[in-house]
Amino acid sequence: MRIAVAQIESIKGNIEENLKTHLIWINKAIQNKADLVIFPELSVTGYEPEIAESLATNQNDARLDVIQNLSDNNGITIGVGLPTKTEHDTFVSMIIFQPKKERITYSKQYLYPPEEPIFKAGKNPLVLNFETEVVSPAICYETTNKAHCEFAKRNNATIYIASVLSSINGIDSELKLLSDIAKNNSLITFMSNYVGKSGGYDCAGKSSIWNEKGELIGQLGDKEEGLIIFDTESKEIITATNNVYSK
Repeated sequence: MRIAVAQIESIKGNIEENLKTHLIWINKAIQNKADLVIFPELSVTGYEPEIAESLATNQNDARLDVIQNLSDNNGITIGVGLPTKTEHDTFVSMIIFQPKKERITYSKQYLYPPEEPIFKAGKNPLVLNFETEVVSPAICYETTNKAHCEFAKRNNATIYIASVLSSINGIDSELKLLSDIAKNNSLITFMSNYVGKSGGYDCAGKSSIWNEKGELIGQLGDKEEGLIIFDTESKEIITATNNVYSK
């Protein structure tokens, strides 16, 4: 299985332009035969809690149909970040597009404390079952809560993917945390992060992959958008940044 994480820069609140960026990197993932690609936390709007309620929508938003079409036509599963809402509540969510299946909304279960006045915690724990791997998606602060990873292990996860916003000030502790998750749980672990600015933070990039021993086996830089892909069978690492591909 080929698993990709995307590293992008989002424009604050501009769903249409951010979707264009998503399409660029989804297509690059398809060119590299990825089976799954995951984007950073709230990637479609940027991580912008103060305007999230006004931007929030749901998995059936017609603007997302173009992503579903790419999933259907290319056999790729895609996870993008988006604030979602019900009648009374707003959530930090990941919309998961699977080929020719109904979309899934996974909402962040363990909120970063400053998020609690704005967002409601999700109640839908999730793993994704593929032919050869079981993938546990995590949204940023969830990685700090042992219960999240314990659920993944109880449900036979082999892959752990953190969709985050990690700042320049926070990146070192984030990388250490995810390395420890990989090592302590024997999980191949991925992190998808932003570059540029979002939510008032200077984002650190360095989207990464660790093997089951917690060893860093691939990492993007701190400024460029890109993809990093891992083939779970061949153990090959592929990166794509600004139209340059390397193995």
